[in-house]
Amino acid sequence: MNLQETAAVIRKPVKEQVYDVLHESVLAGRYSAGEWLRQEDIAARLGVSMTPVREALDLLVSSGLAERVPYRGVRIRDPSTPDILDAYCMRLLLEGVAAFSAAANIKHIQVAELWEVLARGKGLIALSDMPEERALSRELHSAIVAASGNRLLHRTYLTILNTFPDWMLYEHLYRQPELLAESMKTEYREHRLIVEALECRDGGLCVERTIQHMQSRGRELETYLGISAESLRAQEAQVLPLLHGIREQAIRKEPI
Repeated sequence: MNLQETAAVIRKPVKEQVYDVLHESVLAGRYSAGEWLRQEDIAARLGVSMTPVREALDLLVSSGLAERVPYRGVRIRDPSTPDILDAYCMRLLLEGVAAFSAAANIKHIQVAELWEVLARGKGLIALSDMPEERALSRELHSAIVAASGNRLLHRTYLTILNTFPDWMLYEHLYRQPELLAESMKTEYREHRLIVEALECRDGGLCVERTIQHMQSRGRELETYLGISAESLRAQEAQVLPLLHGIREQAIRKEPI
């Protein structure tokens, strides 16, 4: 495998092409939490020099997916339970607020793009489909937040998204493929419900369905990573009153 065969956009600088390959590999679960990323191995595998690999690893660290350990190198983040809980709380808050805002600001072309992403993901339930399905899921979530029209919110969300331990959840599903098909079907249904609410520009329904979707991810944290239900409920209690308030005001058509 060389870089030209794996990078999505050939015209990008080489460091960004390497970053894209590494980023996709992490999110697809090809690396385990805590696994070291060896510059020499990556350079040899992708057929590039060490410099762009080193720069790509810096980008990966900046994105939140990896961490640099002094005198040892770069490894995939292995977040602590408090880190995971913080990321879950922030995603619940930001995605709920963004969904409400997107319902008011989304453009027709953005709705069409969301349906197109959903169409590409329909029927992806096999183990071999998982990298593509994960990439499409992130694309959908990112596009919904972008549709809020708030660029700072979108940039902040992408940082938070990279701290959420998706790669650890995917690794678990790789080890237990009998759980995979139902998990992917459920996620597709929940995504579709959110897009339908956005198409109707129903802010209250968007918030409700986004909360339900994120709580599904919370149950995965509990089931697959052993995060306690009590800790998850405590995080939800910090933001759900605010989101429910936004939802109720949207239903009554009152200004926020």
